[in-house]
Formats: sequence, C-alpha cells, structure tokens
Amino acid sequence: MASSARPPVAGPTQTPAPLLLLPAGIALLVGINAGLLLGDLPAPLHRADLGDRHGILMAVGFLGTLISLERSVALRTRWGYAAPALLGGGALVLVLGGPQAVGAILLVDGALVALAVYLALFTRQRDEATAVGALGAAAALTAVLLWLRLEVYDLVPWLAAFVILTIASERVELARLHRPPGSERTLLLLGAAVFVGAGTTVLNPAYGLRIFGATVLALTLWTAFGDVARHTIRSTGLPRFSGAAMLLGYGWLVAAALIWLLGGAPGSRAAYDAVVHSVFLGFAMSMVLAHAPVILPAVIRRPLPYHPAFWALLALLQVGLLARVVLGDGLGNLAMYRLGLWLTAAALLLLPVLSATLVVRAARRGTRRTPRTRSSARPVEEPARR
Repeated sequence: MASSARPPVAGPTQTPAPLLLLPAGIALLVGINAGLLLGDLPAPLHRADLGDRHGILMAVGFLGTLISLERSVALRTRWGYAAPALLGGGALVLVLGGPQAVGAILLVDGALVALAVYLALFTRQRDEATAVGALGAAAALTAVLLWLRLEVYDLVPWLAAFVILTIASERVELARLHRPPGSERTLLLLGAAVFVGAGTTVLNPAYGLRIFGATVLALTLWTAFGDVARHTIRSTGLPRFSGAAMLLGYGWLVAAALIWLLGGAPGSRAAYDAVVHSVFLGFAMSMVLAHAPVILPAVIRRPLPYHPAFWALLALLQVGLLARVVLGDGLGNLAMYRLGLWLTAAALLLLPVLSATLVVRAARRGTRRTPRTRSSARPVEEPARR
C-alpha cells in the first residue's frame, strides 16, 4: 500500500491518525485469535462467534482501517478520518461480542466514507489509478453490505477485489514514470474487469470464480511486470527488502488466481483455505510488510527506521505460508498445516511489536540528540505528493 500522502508539517497531535491505528491493531489480534480457533488450536479468547467474524475482522477491520487511514492522510481533511473511525468502531463492536448487525452497519458507513474519500481525491487528481482505488472501496462496500445477508464464504471475491484493486492502483501510481504512456488506462480496464468478475460470482459461483480468477491473473501479471520492484530488488537495504516482499506478494496472488481459474468454486476446505490465505496473507501482508517503513511514518509522524529484522519477519511469513498452503492444504499434512498456522500467526503478531520497538528506539535517539541541536529538529520527511 504505497502512499502519495504528505500531511501538513505539524506536530503529531494535529490529526487523530495515530489513535485510529488502535482499533486496527485490536482487530488484528482478535482476528489472529479467531484464526487459531478455526484451526482447532489453543487461543487466549474462546467465543463461539469469533470464527464467523474472522474474515471480516482481518480484511475490513484490520486492512480496511489501515487503507482508509492512509487515504485520509492523503486527502488532508478532517471529515476523511470518519472512514477509519467508523471501520475501526465496527471492528471493535465485533471484537467485543456486540450484535453482528450493529458492527456491519458501522462497517457499511465506514466503507461509504472511504469511497467518498477516493471520489474527493479523484476530483483533485483526475487520474485512472485513483478511480481504480475507488473501485476497490466500492468492492469493500459491497462485501459488508452482503455480509448482512450472506456468509463470509460468499464474500471472498469482493473482499479480495478490495485489497487487490487498492494495492494495484497505488503500485501503478508510484511507478507511473517507469511505465509506458497509456498504462493507467490499461489499469482502469483491468481493474474494471476484476470488479465485474467479482460480480459474476454472485450469478454463478462456479463459472464466475473462473472468470474472476482470469481477471485477477491478468491484472496481477501486468502490474508485476511493470513494477519497479523488479529493479529495486537488485539494490540494498530497504529498497531491496521492499522489492522482495512485493514480488513474493505477487507470486502468492498468481497462485490464488490460478486456483480460481482452474478450479472454480473451492470444493473443499483445503482449497478454500489455500486461496483465501494466498490472497490475504501471502499477497496483502507481504505488501504491508514491504510498505510499513514508508507508510507508518507518514501516518503517525514518527520515524520507523528500516532494520534487517524485517527480513526475518518476511521469511517467517513465507515459510509459514508454504507449510500451511503447500504442505498442509495441498498435500493434506495436518502437522504442517498447524505448524504453518502457528508461524503465520507469529509473523502477524511480531509485525506491530517490531514496528513499535523501532519507533520507540528512533524516538529515544532523537530525544538524546535534542538538547545539543534543539534548533535543528525537523519533522519526519515523508514521500512527496506527486
């Protein structure tokens, strides 16, 4: 999730952005807990309804809040923060065991505001990449609306379209200088195809998922081959790490698209588990890891220095996914499936821990330097707006 946001130069308390990360973090923790329960593994919190709320908590409560928060920072208006506030509030209702309908209504309201944020950004920029991001927000809105009537199983294409279109739009936005003329129009056509493909799954799940898989595969390959990650992976430090994480993410999304394209509707729990976690862990979380050192400072206005420990976190996530999806779901090895679940859960838990540790360390170093060079202190540099 790349950012073009550059908030006004001001202190960290000017916007509510840091506070709005809290419900996203809680949704992540409870979502991990629910995932362990679904895998018949021990978990701290036992509640019968958590399994049914796992997918929504992870895709909309966690990822949705993060994405809408980053876009609100880019918009630089107070009303835009209603999107992550409502999405986070809906997630908290679900986490605390409140009525599903109440949580869903808050999520619907949050998705509506998130869509309005994209439309406001589009009126400023008039570019196709923002329009594709708006399609992603519309997919999220469709998913939470349908959740009032359907099971999460039936919503996976819409939830997947949400994260795929959002990430693809921002990757193309950042790489526009490295792509040939007309690339954003191609993005819009492929993005619209993915959105329509998700819609076909409602009419006929078996054939619709094949269509959806084909559109996702086309968008993924086109985005990946034009991504600057293919070049930055040859660099060093953060650019190399981010490039590796992004390319791995694209690989997992290709795997999910092939499962949909060749198999249609998942006919078993293993196939369903494989496609879902290839998208939301393999693709989405690899992208989150790739962009965390860039996005988080822009949101919380605190530096998050790159550290080689990010490589260990990325490796833990990938090894866990290989054990869970390939050896567990693919070969039917229950021990590997459970090992993979533990490893991926550990990777997700360690991400906020590592990020918080690096932020605190950077803040302490800055505090130690402040008495000597008080007049030279400047706000954290962020990626410039295009």
